[in-house]
Amino acid sequence: MASTDRLRQITDVVREAGRIGVAELAEITGASEMTIRRDLEVLADQGVLERYRGGARSLLLRGEEPPFVMRAQEGLDAKRRIAAEVAGLIADGESVVLDSGTTCLEVARALEHRRLTVMPLSLHAVNALSGAPQLTLLVPGGRPRPGELALTGPLTAASLAALRFDTAVIGCCGLQATNGLTAYDLEDAAVKRAAIASARRVIAVAEAVKLSRTALAFVAHASALHAVVTDEAAPSDETDALATAGVAVRKV
Repeated sequence: MASTDRLRQITDVVREAGRIGVAELAEITGASEMTIRRDLEVLADQGVLERYRGGARSLLLRGEEPPFVMRAQEGLDAKRRIAAEVAGLIADGESVVLDSGTTCLEVARALEHRRLTVMPLSLHAVNALSGAPQLTLLVPGGRPRPGELALTGPLTAASLAALRFDTAVIGCCGLQATNGLTAYDLEDAAVKRAAIASARRVIAVAEAVKLSRTALAFVAHASALHAVVTDEAAPSDETDALATAGVAVRKV
């Protein structure tokens, strides 16, 4: 098992159990206890859990996402394929509002050398595009969330309300035909709704695992989306249901 996959598995197991021992984690993951101890140190440094002698306890609530730095390394190949597909859907000259999140960060990198006007909704993506030679970069106001660096609050909403974009690229924590597009954070959900309202076309980006999740905060019904770009592992029952709802689904 790759180290990033193992770290995510440990995070999920510890969060579900509340607290668990090193020996149990070694048995679940198939890794040595020495490897598990090193992994727990990494996760403790990221604020995911707290170590105690012989085990660890979770610092994440059930409805919270793991830290950005961990998610940024998960499923990176799939995220890059999704980003390349999204870039192919955007024509030169378009104005684009680009959501926060790790998949949208890969979209930002895929758009770096394009002739576009882009407003990223996270400082990670602003930094990725700050040296783009042909791209016009718009930076919204707002308060960056620690770690995520996603911009939120009334200044972000005002920036979005003042503009009209050709395309909104929206990330999510969960996406299903029945429950729509959802997010874990309430402020983040409000920004996503404002971005959707400001755009003529909405493209959602979601790795396959997101299509089997529903998070706390409702963002939009599936019918508000024009397209969804996901990876080839996405469950066919969910992609078929989205297509039935009128969403163009692209698997990459």
